[in-house]
Amino acid sequence: MNHIRKAAKYMCLTAAAAVLLTGCGKKNPLDPDDPVSLTVWHYYNGSQQAAFDTLVESFNETVGQEKGIYVQSYSQGSVSDLETAVRDSISGKVGADEMPDIFSSYADTAYEVEQSGALADLSVYLDEEELERYVGSYIEEGRIASDGSLRIFPTAKSTEIMMVNMTDWEPFAAATGASLEDLKTIEGVVTTAQMYYEWTDARTPDVNGDGMAFYGRDAVANYFIIGMQQLGVEIFQVENGKLTLNIPKEELHRLWENYYIPMVKGYFGAYGSFRSDDVKTGDLLAYTGSTSSAMYFPDQVESDDGSYAIDYTVMAAPIFEGGQNYAVQQGAGMVVSKSDEKHEYAAVEFLKWFTEADHNLQFGCVSGYLPVLKEANNAEKLDQVIADQQLDVAPKTYDCLTMVFEELDHLTLYTNKSFANGSAARKVLEYHLTDKAAEDRAAVAAALEQGESLEDASAPYVTEEAFEEWYGSFCDALNDSVGK
Repeated sequence: MNHIRKAAKYMCLTAAAAVLLTGCGKKNPLDPDDPVSLTVWHYYNGSQQAAFDTLVESFNETVGQEKGIYVQSYSQGSVSDLETAVRDSISGKVGADEMPDIFSSYADTAYEVEQSGALADLSVYLDEEELERYVGSYIEEGRIASDGSLRIFPTAKSTEIMMVNMTDWEPFAAATGASLEDLKTIEGVVTTAQMYYEWTDARTPDVNGDGMAFYGRDAVANYFIIGMQQLGVEIFQVENGKLTLNIPKEELHRLWENYYIPMVKGYFGAYGSFRSDDVKTGDLLAYTGSTSSAMYFPDQVESDDGSYAIDYTVMAAPIFEGGQNYAVQQGAGMVVSKSDEKHEYAAVEFLKWFTEADHNLQFGCVSGYLPVLKEANNAEKLDQVIADQQLDVAPKTYDCLTMVFEELDHLTLYTNKSFANGSAARKVLEYHLTDKAAEDRAAVAAALEQGESLEDASAPYVTEEAFEEWYGSFCDALNDSVGK
């Protein structure tokens, strides 16, 4: 009888372990003899798409075959194209494809889809031990449901970095005493940009006002959200799904004077689709952009005067002087369409496999995205994956990732919680000030061509009255965007 009790006890423990392994008591519904097919929609293109497809193929040939899961991935083009395709599917638009089992989504879009009840609750497929392996803020970003349950699976993240054309920086620094140390703060970047404008302007004393811009940034919305956070203000404060807008004048004045004024005066610039494009044409020396943009930093400048090779350095994105060390947390995750247990379970199994350190870093080596597991965010693990997989990693992407890994212990990554009309509010942050800056810079440039000094040409745009007018318009636009 004793051996029977022991056997029964062993069987119970084994069954309990099996339940735990399937996550929160969910029984494994998969059958290798009756495989389930999953479709994934994403916005990856070029080398990123190739890297993702390679990993999907690897999954299908190994774990997928073993468990009975077959994944097919499809690029929908751009992020905007993907969002349109998802909305068309949800609304049942004529000619639209059926909803995929998994699709890439930023939090604002996922929040919108969640309101329609179309997303699966991922919490029931992941136990606490599994969740604990992921970077905490990445998991929290995905808890967009009203009950706080997980709807976005973190798959690849990014933050912002600064990249500098060192080939053209060195003669400027030698002539003026400019230092890379100055680029650690936003105010230091403004001061350096003014020095560069004046230095380049002085090289052609017979031409008025032809100084060159030094710096630009992608994603001005991030400048607002993270800049305000650095100054102690959460611009989009969300509690229990309710939004409070925090738009104090003093802090916004600081953002205005450190972006709008240098843009109007020509110290900063924005010309092509992305600031890496402007470095390539020689119109900028430095920019702030996503870690995923590092691969696009040019190997040479191509201008009307000819082309030449350039070197680079990767730095942490600048912060406001005296500000808290916040950096943006961004990057789409993957969401799972609400369907049946078998498809949802299989989708989560694939996503868990994709985010294992070896696979996630393999993708990050090509895309410039950060891995989502805590254990994967270090240079030693990255080097191990590169060696084991014999990966050919672009030096710029490698330098970008390792620099961020070094900084992570000193950074607080931040993204605001999702709220209704979040996309509309972000568009105000992205375009309201930049559109005005572009318009006013054009007027200043026209005045310079007529022989006015930069001081006189820019004078009407940099007054306190000009700020007050913009501030009122900005507050109205932001309140309108969220229905306040």
